[in-house]
Amino acid sequence: MIRSTSSDLRGDLRVDAEPAAAPEAPRCPVSSHTEWDLLEEVLVGHVDGATIPSSHIAVTSNVPRAAGFVFPLFGGLRYPGLMTAPARRELEEFIHILEAEGVTVRRPDPQPFKARFGTPAWSSRGFTVACPRDSLLVVGDEIIETPMAWRSRYFETFAYRRLLKEYFAAGARWTAAPKPELPDELYDPDYTVPGEGEPLRYVTTEHEPVFDAADFVRCGRDLFVIRSNVTNAAGIAWLRRHLGDAYRVHEIESRCRQPMHIDTTFMPLAPGKLLVNPDYLDVARLPRMFKGWDILVAPEPDPVRGALLKVTSMCGKWLSMNVLSLDERRVVVERDQPSMRRALKDWGFEPIPCAFQHYAAFGGAFHCATLDIRRRGALESYF
Repeated sequence: MIRSTSSDLRGDLRVDAEPAAAPEAPRCPVSSHTEWDLLEEVLVGHVDGATIPSSHIAVTSNVPRAAGFVFPLFGGLRYPGLMTAPARRELEEFIHILEAEGVTVRRPDPQPFKARFGTPAWSSRGFTVACPRDSLLVVGDEIIETPMAWRSRYFETFAYRRLLKEYFAAGARWTAAPKPELPDELYDPDYTVPGEGEPLRYVTTEHEPVFDAADFVRCGRDLFVIRSNVTNAAGIAWLRRHLGDAYRVHEIESRCRQPMHIDTTFMPLAPGKLLVNPDYLDVARLPRMFKGWDILVAPEPDPVRGALLKVTSMCGKWLSMNVLSLDERRVVVERDQPSMRRALKDWGFEPIPCAFQHYAAFGGAFHCATLDIRRRGALESYF
């Protein structure tokens, strides 16, 4: 604003500047509270240099029988091109879909997975960075490196260090859970997969806290988790204590004989809409807090075609549930699962089909292959 003044004999013109507005604080690049808020930035894995995991009991106890026979024969070798090439093509299609829908996609750095590493107690080769959902957990503006139970994944988060440092410099909180020792005492040497009618048991003991991030899903102030072959009670207790009173961590009882990762069992798709696996969950025993929610019972998965896909998959048939929500309506779903696509459409969602079956050889599908970095939404309570 300019005004004249007669405060002195010269009649000088004086300029009184408006007070400068304080600059807006830059928005933290990491912010994600749910599985369904509008997705703005995502980390997508890759299969470059992937190495077949070893035949350690923590691995073989979690995979289908066919894959369990493969690991002892080929563990430590690179995945052959006939497996990586189609998975790369599917990834390219998936990334194209994400970017076309307005999502920023970030990628991890290549790693020497074939290199041998270890501790004084054991040695191993690496695996892959196909599934960032396992090794990193985003809660609000915090990224937590998880203490995974597979020895072959011990240094997996190194592939994300460039991005983690970038996010930290821009204001994100960066935490690493206690690095596990993974000694023999962590694993039950007599473990066998429990049969139907037998009580559930797990390959991991309570020797130290271990958990995979993919055993948790987020609904604002409430997180839900399953005890699994890679997440023990001590790991759940560690995260509950770390997050403190701002969050509530609820354990969901899974009936899966080989439990590993909640996202093929229990998936909140939108406020008031929960997708559940009828084989792994007793719908009548869901927590009372879901009373009033629409419980969407997943349809029987369509069979996978092709002998190679059946033999090489590290995942069970319910991988059909492993979808990725872009917001409260748009959901990326396997192209060759028409039953799931129809069900989502009937429930009011907009399914986006994408071929992704070859990715199962590397440990997952759309939810596993991604990590939400930023979703547009505030921290709320939905219960």
